[in-house]
Amino acid sequence: MESVVSAQVSVYPLRTAHLGPAIDAFAAALEEAGLQVTPGPMSTLVVGDAGTLFRALQTAFEAACDEGDVVMQVTVSNACPREVQG
Repeated sequence: MESVVSAQVSVYPLRTAHLGPAIDAFAAALEEAGLQVTPGPMSTLVVGDAGTLFRALQTAFEAACDEGDVVMQVTVSNACPREVQG
């Protein structure tokens, strides 16, 4: 059984007037992986099993990169929170 982890993820598109396409592509890839995704104003909380989450982060980063230059910042924890409230 995989361990449940959470990640706080921020994606910052660079050198573009339109931030939405890269951010939308990133979020869609996370959701398609079946993870719990809670967008916030500056970051997104993602919860799921570790293997799925790490594979999805790679796929999501590549999807954002298809839209242009980006920076991704990720903090991963197996301690908090275990599930998204909502």
